Amino acid sequence: MAQYKYSQFLKHNSNDAFDKLHEPGARTPFSGIYRCAICGKEDVSTYEHPLPPQNHHQHAAGIGPIRWQLVVSH
Repeated sequence: MAQYKYSQFLKHNSNDAFDKLHEPGARTPFSGIYRCAICGKEDVSTYEHPLPPQNHHQHAAGIGPIRWQLVVSH
């Protein structure tokens, strides 16, 4: 889970972009920290670069496909 120490460096934002799920390898819509909505693994991705691919990490059988969700944007 993403963590922080100083709240003055972060700002709440209710943008719908935080609710969307993205497939592995999709173009990154916003630079930031992305979390797999299924298993919780996090990674950083940069605007317009591909999100981590399917082979970035594997899920156990039956857990579901990798789906990236923006948790902290830049």
